Amino acid sequence: MTSPPSADPPASREGVKFYQVGSFAAGNRLLDPALRTVQADERRANSLTSGHRACQGCGEALGARYTLDAVMRATGGQMVAVNATGCLEVFSTPFPETSWRVPWLHSLFGNAPAVATGVAAALRAQGRTDVRVVAQAGDGGTVDIGFGCLSGMFERNDDVLFVCYDNEAYMNTGVQRSSATPPAARTATTEAVGPQPGNPFGQGKNLPLLAIAHDIPYVATATVADLHDLEAKVERAMAVRGARYLHVLVPCPLGWGSAPRDTVRLARLAKETGLFPVLEAEHGEVVRVSRIRHRQPVEEYLRPQGRYAHLFTASGAPARPDLIGGLQRIADRNVRRFGLLDGGDDEDQGRGSGDRAPAGADPAGASPRSPTGAG
Repeated sequence: MTSPPSADPPASREGVKFYQVGSFAAGNRLLDPALRTVQADERRANSLTSGHRACQGCGEALGARYTLDAVMRATGGQMVAVNATGCLEVFSTPFPETSWRVPWLHSLFGNAPAVATGVAAALRAQGRTDVRVVAQAGDGGTVDIGFGCLSGMFERNDDVLFVCYDNEAYMNTGVQRSSATPPAARTATTEAVGPQPGNPFGQGKNLPLLAIAHDIPYVATATVADLHDLEAKVERAMAVRGARYLHVLVPCPLGWGSAPRDTVRLARLAKETGLFPVLEAEHGEVVRVSRIRHRQPVEEYLRPQGRYAHLFTASGAPARPDLIGGLQRIADRNVRRFGLLDGGDDEDQGRGSGDRAPAGADPAGASPRSPTGAG
């Protein structure tokens, strides 16, 4: 377990230095202080600090820092993190170094929920109800290898926030398919060959819907493209007790074949196309959705990614309109199911507007597939 480098309160440590003063690059510091994000605060915990070995443009590095910094603010610094094996663990803790500035434990690939449950039980036995526990893993350690332990954690309603940083494949071991890999995506184990290239349609798991089906106190999805939304969901999650689940989409330039500069853009397009619904659920019911303000066709999301290059010609024109159309139908279904459009006059939506989830958004009976479309 690693600990913060100093026992002094966070306010006494050297603050984070911002080099783009007056821009939106560090959490909208042009806003009123009360409306700024944690990332805009020079006194933030900086839970995952510089010096790690993540790839340029790594969405998981962003997601982990954003999430744990928000947890640190919500808990007053009283937090323990349990980290499954995976990219996040490998690039942040090459022995004997670490980039973590919070109490942090490394578990096996599939048992982070069980380890976190043990930490929470030990703290409870010591009467330390002030210290909160967060577990984190990639999609492989969540949707596949760790799913049994995670389901048990949900069933017992253990007081743990579990965060999945979803980059939609096993990136650390060579970009193999996971149950969160979307249809038609090329990976090392779903090559772009044959009449149906890439990952097959109709396979995979939708972990947010499976978490909702466990009837736990809080489930939410988010992306690294909307910092305010992500931090607000962390705050809500830490305001309740029991099992909670946060699923964060974190684009991976290496595995997705995208430019490092496009990480935030792709996360935003995943939401704006409808392929990745951004929502919140409480005790088994969807209660809030994040509306799509400027809807985009799925082609705009697929084209910048090398893992979908086989769907387009060299000039960027659709080469497989059948597969692109299948992905578009998945996005359209998400829009209808959750009422994602900002307004009620679009024929694809058929629901009212507003931030509350529309009638009929309860996912009971919905097919549990990948959030980005393995429907």
